[in-house]
Amino acid sequence: MAKTPESSQGTIIISRPNLGRAEFHLRGISPYVQHKFSEKARRQMLDAQIDGTRAKGKKKREPRDIEAEYKAAMHLTEDGRTGIPANAFRNCMISACRLVGVVMTRAKLSIFAVPDAFDADDDTPLVYFTKGEPQLHESAVRLATGVASIAIRPIWREWECDLVVSYDNDQFDINSVANLLARAGLQVGIGEGRYDSKKSTGMGWGQFVIDNSNDLSS
Repeated sequence: MAKTPESSQGTIIISRPNLGRAEFHLRGISPYVQHKFSEKARRQMLDAQIDGTRAKGKKKREPRDIEAEYKAAMHLTEDGRTGIPANAFRNCMISACRLVGVVMTRAKLSIFAVPDAFDADDDTPLVYFTKGEPQLHESAVRLATGVASIAIRPIWREWECDLVVSYDNDQFDINSVANLLARAGLQVGIGEGRYDSKKSTGMGWGQFVIDNSNDLSS
């Protein structure tokens, strides 16, 4: 870590930001499963909060529209392209810092995933898929209430993407960034069912490896 120098008068001298950029081509080695918080679910939650006590009454349960649930769980741009939340990569790299003794709070200020576009519905920053098509996936889950249910989500069984990482050169060099991302891909993962899932030990989904990298800082 670079130290902050002091002048002869004791004044702290702050250096300018020294940010580098590197592009990595990532290839999934296990399925990636996505579960966007749908616009319908957000609307229902907001309506219940606006209605207040009136929302406590039982409402008639509508039949499930499987195809609609599948599409609603997918991140799409304005022109209909699919993408992975950019912060999924940033978060998994920050989480991997625990494996190498790097302070996570420092990494939060030093590593960033550069988005290609934004979700047309909720403005989530996205990284485009360069390879892979989604399919409808059904899996048995247990809700927070303990009730068993079937989750409908899109799955990419084969997938690739190009990820641009911006990083603080005073904290990490390019090799360290690449190695951290490699650890994140194999030991943390992204999306539903990843190894680092907060609610389980994961399904082994969302793993990836680096096929090649390109330093864009020069």
